[in-house]
Amino acid sequence: MDGHGKRTARIAARDEYLLKKIIIYFLDVYKVCISPYIPTACRFYPTCSTYMQEAIQKKGVFRGLACGLKRILRCNPFSPGGYDPVK
Repeated sequence: MDGHGKRTARIAARDEYLLKKIIIYFLDVYKVCISPYIPTACRFYPTCSTYMQEAIQKKGVFRGLACGLKRILRCNPFSPGGYDPVK
């Protein structure tokens, strides 16, 4: 890889790191400021917001968001719920 390619890779990694931190920060804000005032509805353990955070940390921003959104769509009254860790 030439110098320009290494620099571009470093910038992309930094940008993904910052985006990951921002998304996780907003999920933390949701869990502290909004979630306590909404009746518990999540049918899974860990909760959907915690699942999304773990998925983003393990799989990266875009794959983690996709996994988290799929989980939110599965969390409905017709789902049996239960233990569902990030794989």
